Amino acid sequence: MKHFPIFITVEGRRIIISGGQEAALAKLRLLLKTSASITVYAEDIHKDIMKLATEGKITIVNRALAKGDAICATLFYGANEDKIEDARSAKIAREEGALINIVDNLNDSQFITPAIVDRDPVTIAIGTEGAAPVLARAIKSDLEKTLPAHLGILAKIGKAFRENVNILPMGRIRRDFWTEFYFKKGPEALEFNGIAGIEKSLQSLLNVFKSKKTAEGHAVFVSAGPGDPDLLTLKARKELDIADVIIHDRLISNEILELARREAVIINAGKEGFGPSISQNEINDLIIEHALKGARVVRLKGGDCSIYGRLDEEIDAISKFGINYHIIPGITAASASAAVIKQSLTKRNRNGSISFLTGHDMKGYADYDWQKLAKKNSIVAIYMGKKASRFIQGRLIMHGADPKTPISLIENVSKKNQRIFSTTLSELPKCILQYDISGPVLTLYGLAPREASHVTAFIDHPNDMPSEMELA
Repeated sequence: MKHFPIFITVEGRRIIISGGQEAALAKLRLLLKTSASITVYAEDIHKDIMKLATEGKITIVNRALAKGDAICATLFYGANEDKIEDARSAKIAREEGALINIVDNLNDSQFITPAIVDRDPVTIAIGTEGAAPVLARAIKSDLEKTLPAHLGILAKIGKAFRENVNILPMGRIRRDFWTEFYFKKGPEALEFNGIAGIEKSLQSLLNVFKSKKTAEGHAVFVSAGPGDPDLLTLKARKELDIADVIIHDRLISNEILELARREAVIINAGKEGFGPSISQNEINDLIIEHALKGARVVRLKGGDCSIYGRLDEEIDAISKFGINYHIIPGITAASASAAVIKQSLTKRNRNGSISFLTGHDMKGYADYDWQKLAKKNSIVAIYMGKKASRFIQGRLIMHGADPKTPISLIENVSKKNQRIFSTTLSELPKCILQYDISGPVLTLYGLAPREASHVTAFIDHPNDMPSEMELA
């Protein structure tokens, strides 16, 4: 990040523009949204800028910027549409203490003006560090459609009422008050009773919240999906935005954690098969501890939390303390893996069912009805099957599975470092070793990728295994 986004106080302070034509007018359209004192220095003035001066909105000085003109100015814009004059006037402004911006000259500017979504006093600034103004405008357009016009009205009235709300305890209760106002009570009051209704709804809501001395803790079991933030559900995103505490497993990507509220406490409670891990009891205790303190606790699990996520153990633990909870489902790794190899998990006249199994349980390698799984056209999604691959291979072949049964291995499914391997049952363990598959893997038994171009490596026979040079 080369430009750190901040909001500068400009109320009653000077902003000066050197230049009087189209470039200057474009800056004025934005600057006139502020309460700054704006002065334009130029010999040749655009008629629309003259009109602004006639209306008393700006001051015009009909000459080029000179020494002393930028004293006490907060911001300076070089908009002369002339490189030499921009450099000369910018030098004066810099020496006299103003921050400078030169139109279409990113390298010599001390600040940049972002694209702005204006719902005064709610302001959203969008910047691309000058790399992609078209992208910034597209984002602005999307936000303009999303944010209701009444947002500014609610924010202004809410700001005036803020001191009254300070009687509520800081933290969760106060946040819940404002959440209820901005997203429910306020819009309802405005729709049915106008601005007067908003003020009444604030007082009424405050009377309700006055009786709440402590916040009631709540646990939310949130499914984070396979790793791509775009595969999070809207409900999951909402919970990340309001959580006080987030307790996550090792499969959660940094991109997803970036969506959390900045003030949230984030706890890594990652487990790894056959490796050092925080115990399940310790995780249970963490959820209970924070929920009993009145926090909204998000237990964030990769994939779908109801599939091999020890969900029941955690629910049983918190239920003993009367902690309320709810569950948000998500996309499991099996569905995401089938999608990336462009296959369906079920198919008419092939398989009317699919088995989900784990390669190991608390006692070690897990055992199943291998004879049933080994049948022709059987489709099996195997979670955490990497270390158990030789065991699974042996059990299936022992019970009649065809050694040539296709298998797809999807490592880090949906993430940027995703890799897809196509192999067969007979070559399964060799594939894992040959390609040093070390990330989380979903094994799809009975399914090959639909398109070879999407596969990192295809292994059909040990003699066909590519060398490291071929893989590079």
